[in-house]
Amino acid sequence: MINIILAIVGVLLALVGLVGAIVPGIAGPPFSFLGLLAVSFMSRVNHTTEFLVIMGLLGAIIFVLDYIVPVWGTKKMGGTKAGVRGSTIGLILGLLFTIVFPIGFIAVLLGPFIGAYIGEKYAGTPDNNAWRSAFGSFLGFLAGTFIKTIYAFVCIFFIIKDFIGLI
Repeated sequence: MINIILAIVGVLLALVGLVGAIVPGIAGPPFSFLGLLAVSFMSRVNHTTEFLVIMGLLGAIIFVLDYIVPVWGTKKMGGTKAGVRGSTIGLILGLLFTIVFPIGFIAVLLGPFIGAYIGEKYAGTPDNNAWRSAFGSFLGFLAGTFIKTIYAFVCIFFIIKDFIGLI
């Protein structure tokens, strides 16, 4: 009976993790890892402590990188310090907006983009360069989403592998 409960909890957490990898405002990697962790407590599942620590650390690193990569993308596309600051402020405002409004995830998606553009314009950057900086922020966001999605699928792979091993 406990295996069934752990399996259901593990699958649900992994699915929330997958949704969170794509939808801004939901912490995908922690949910994916918790799903993997729940399944690891099932009888006849033999995940080593090292494996769980590595997967947990990867999830934590990816979770943190998700907030850093849009800023990095702004810099890589020629953004100035003002654009980077704007991107960061836009991300923070987007996160706060997400807490208050149910469709706020759009704000997390657009916050860094708009913030980078406004920061660049405030600094007197020409329009072309300001848009390029904002685009870099958006590309950084997409890269973070891609990395989170891969991590979610890796966790789901191991969960499915564990189920097959139990059958």
